[in-house]
Amino acid sequence: MEFSMFTRLMLFAALFASAPLSAVAQDTLPAGQPAAQQPPQMSPEKFNQMVSYALGRSIAEDCKMGGVKLDFRALQTGMTEVQEGRESQWSDEEMNQAMQMFAMKIQQSVAANNKKQGEEFLAKNAKQPGVQVTPSGLQYKVLKQGNGASPTANSMVVCHYRGTFINGQEFDSSYRRGQPIQFPMQGGVIDGWVEAVKMMKVGDKWQLFIPSELAYGEEGKGPIGPNEALVFEVELLQVGQAPPQPRQ
Repeated sequence: MEFSMFTRLMLFAALFASAPLSAVAQDTLPAGQPAAQQPPQMSPEKFNQMVSYALGRSIAEDCKMGGVKLDFRALQTGMTEVQEGRESQWSDEEMNQAMQMFAMKIQQSVAANNKKQGEEFLAKNAKQPGVQVTPSGLQYKVLKQGNGASPTANSMVVCHYRGTFINGQEFDSSYRRGQPIQFPMQGGVIDGWVEAVKMMKVGDKWQLFIPSELAYGEEGKGPIGPNEALVFEVELLQVGQAPPQPRQ
């Protein structure tokens, strides 16, 4: 039986939880950063035992998150059938349907947990010195003031930025890559960025605290999960005129 790549990733996500998310976001290592060290050597017996143990914990964690009480006899039967090359007791269609429901439950659980944590973080953060809150729920703090022009809806802007989750873990950084980004104010970035950058002046550096609904919402994107609130440091470097949009 072949599960979708999404389902495989959901089943074994816990195995990669300790990997730096910045490595997921980037195709190559930043200049000057050493390659990852080779894992330590171990005996074949210990390797098999450790992998089996890690997979067991990963599957159990995902099942717990998805509200599934593991049937250990069925789990053992499924693994034994594959090891011994025997046919499955269930059709591919039946198993795929069950796994799709399972993946959906995990997604819903993760989304609910992220939403709760984000709301708690933002409620506490709104009380911090210097933090401003807009009617949309966007929070920002001015780190450095500039005196240049402010962008309009038709502007093309150049920014440096650093993005982190609310726990402080970095997932992306133009500073680390040594290359700022350029984007149009219309349709170029998430809503929280658009609202904030329109209020900034060239030379400003702000810290943004963005609710999930002004970020990537219920779907998430890449390393960013569903309903995740995000934190950015954004420095506005240039403002120019965006090229005209082609007619539809």
